[in-house]
Amino acid sequence: MTTMIDLKRVIDGEIEPPACDKTLGIQVTSAVAGRAVCSWNVDERFLNGHQVVMGGFITSAADITMAYSMATILERNRGFASINLQTTFLRPLLIGTAIIESIIVKQGKKTCYVEASVSQNGKYVAKITSSIMIL
Repeated sequence: MTTMIDLKRVIDGEIEPPACDKTLGIQVTSAVAGRAVCSWNVDERFLNGHQVVMGGFITSAADITMAYSMATILERNRGFASINLQTTFLRPLLIGTAIIESIIVKQGKKTCYVEASVSQNGKYVAKITSSIMIL
């Protein structure tokens, strides 16, 4: 049985990030007080047949970043799970560096509403929203 990885310890550099972060190559730049920023070095592994990044990878990168936002507000023994993810794509994401930013917009006792954006070269690529259940 595996145990939940404490994302606060990942943020503090005490432990390695989860496998999904490593697989995508997501790096936490900052995470504090319900906000998180990650960078993503996009390479050809993430391209679809049109030679742009497949939308599922973009949504996954945002979901990872939103998890770091959640980790900043919860006690260490609390978990969370995405209830839904809604992604609106604004332009193609290409090979290069992408920046993912997320913020908790509304925090309740059992759920949070979180928004994220993915940008490249100063232009928005996608906007993502999620409701996240506190466990």
